[in-house]
Amino acid sequence: MTPPLRNPQFFYTTTAQPCPYLPARMERKILADLAVPDADTLHSRLSATGFRRSHTLAYAPLCEGCSACIPIRLPVAAFTPSRTQKRIWTRNADLTATLLPPVATSEQYDLFRQYLNARHADGEMANMGPRDYRIMVEETTVDTQIIEFRTPEQKLVAVSLTDPLADGLSAVDSFYTPQQATRSLGVYVGLFLVHQTFLLGRPYLYLGYWIPGSPKMAYKSSFRPAEILRQDAWRTLEPNQPVNTERHGLYPDAPLF
Repeated sequence: MTPPLRNPQFFYTTTAQPCPYLPARMERKILADLAVPDADTLHSRLSATGFRRSHTLAYAPLCEGCSACIPIRLPVAAFTPSRTQKRIWTRNADLTATLLPPVATSEQYDLFRQYLNARHADGEMANMGPRDYRIMVEETTVDTQIIEFRTPEQKLVAVSLTDPLADGLSAVDSFYTPQQATRSLGVYVGLFLVHQTFLLGRPYLYLGYWIPGSPKMAYKSSFRPAEILRQDAWRTLEPNQPVNTERHGLYPDAPLF
């Protein structure tokens, strides 16, 4: 079990804003400042308790009456790809992956813009310009890397922003060309990160938040055996498992403070 975090001066809460995932709901977040000494250690500990990173902050949902955003991770040593996932892996065998420092490029932004226009035209990131993208990639106080995926012709088709953690990798954000749907690049990037985590000898790939019933989040639960964080414990997500998304207190029994 992760040791309790007892530094409340690092934590803040946001005001309520419209939820980007569920209509007619409001979201609030609890934030932790990662611009601190030994930020990587704090980031790893927070990730193990359900937090995600954005820029120099770690955040977790703090929504009144709702706990639909469920932290999800994959124990990579136990991962068994489905037949569909095996076909997607083989289909993308021609791609080359390159690990790079977190430096934004205009080529990456062009791909990012195509992805937003096709998949998230009405989302909160829809109006991000080149400067916003650069900040998303480069404004970090923790170990961060960019992974570029290219065809044999050196065409950039997918990008993953990833944080190495003490116990695994955190998939911060990924985007890909909408013009090659048959490649299923979103799933392929996930499979690559599973493989990368395994090669690093670390146990978990942190996939962010899973929202039951959200089509945009459905792919996360297809990586089996996934684990979800409920009542301060990581539990295996069973097929067709009913999930209660009503909040009864903030992470009951969670030793955050």
